[in-house]
Amino acid sequence: MSFKKFGANDVVLNTMKAHPQSEFFIYDGVTYYNSTPQQSGSRNTHVRNVPPGYVSLYEYNIDRPLVNTGRFITGSIKDKGRIYPFITKQSTTTNFSTISTTEYVLGFQYGDVLSSSYPLSASITREYITNPSSSGNTHYRSLQNRLNFYGIRSQHYLVSSSYGNKDTQILNLISIPSIFFGSEIKAGTLSLKFYVTGTLIGELQDTKRNGELVQVGPAGSTGSGSVAGVALYDEGFLLLTGAWAMSPASFPVIDGSSTSYYPKWIYFGAGANDNVSRGTTGPSFISASSHLSFRGTTETQVMTMFAHAKRGEANYSNNPTYLTYGEDQLLFTSSQVYEENPERTVANTVSSSYTGYDADFKRQVYISRVAIYDETKALIGIATLATPILKKEDEDISFKIKLDI
Repeated sequence: MSFKKFGANDVVLNTMKAHPQSEFFIYDGVTYYNSTPQQSGSRNTHVRNVPPGYVSLYEYNIDRPLVNTGRFITGSIKDKGRIYPFITKQSTTTNFSTISTTEYVLGFQYGDVLSSSYPLSASITREYITNPSSSGNTHYRSLQNRLNFYGIRSQHYLVSSSYGNKDTQILNLISIPSIFFGSEIKAGTLSLKFYVTGTLIGELQDTKRNGELVQVGPAGSTGSGSVAGVALYDEGFLLLTGAWAMSPASFPVIDGSSTSYYPKWIYFGAGANDNVSRGTTGPSFISASSHLSFRGTTETQVMTMFAHAKRGEANYSNNPTYLTYGEDQLLFTSSQVYEENPERTVANTVSSSYTGYDADFKRQVYISRVAIYDETKALIGIATLATPILKKEDEDISFKIKLDI
């Protein structure tokens, strides 16, 4: 088999940028992602082993139940009938993020197996923060420097400004994992809609593309044109501070007290993995629902390779049917000699338009795959064609191979 080297213009690297749409609908303590309904499995409550509103990374263990087989895979690791990730402790100190450095050094010997479990999942979460200055609000406190950094975009980002002091305000923090938006949320695509009894009472959009979440409707609603919060595009956080009542309809209790609340942006997304439910608020909780949508930004490195089979090249096949059937392969063999039959002929694959008539022989092959090798001639990939391509000896053929990295 002969090797061919890619030319200077045969390998092209590009970046493909896309903006996938994501939508979340929160109702009655359940989050729905991209209008995907709850899918029940035949052996599990959820077919992907994650609740509605979550994505399962890798999507391992689909509808595979957790069972106690009574067996041990190795050491103290039990066989529970599911795929699981594992790491062997070695000098490279590779470790799971959930295991501290001290525990890794002192709790395991070299050669010990560290295991975790699938699925790895993610969804949006909401935090209702009544006392932001408290040391226990680590998520908000970790964002303070970033908020001040983005103050150059808008004064509404600043922790303390003429628009108020976030350390003393009630805050509503929506966290969006990066698996949903990629490298950043695309500016100008955010939409937050607040419904009560199915009626839209308020919508926020980042119309200025500077992170300000401005109430744009519905027409005539209280607070229209006001800024109800800010968006951290790169980090995936929405920080809502809007505390004005948007309509006279009462909103379900969200802090465990017996007080009824008017719909406000600080209550947006109640029930999004924040331990708020009908049981903690009251039956009126089901009158409210929230809708969040945005476009993310993904950048995929794409390698395009052009493999050329020029005329007079690629005219031999390793397929056994390439040679005439029934002819002996070996002429002579012994402990010292291996000689193939030099009289073997190539099968004529040229089709004829007439029955019982063989067309004149022409050297041709059918190319079904293209193998890619590195500089050490180690095989790193194979591109398989859906339908083999006829390559005649007097023709040039080029194959375009694309690889997303």
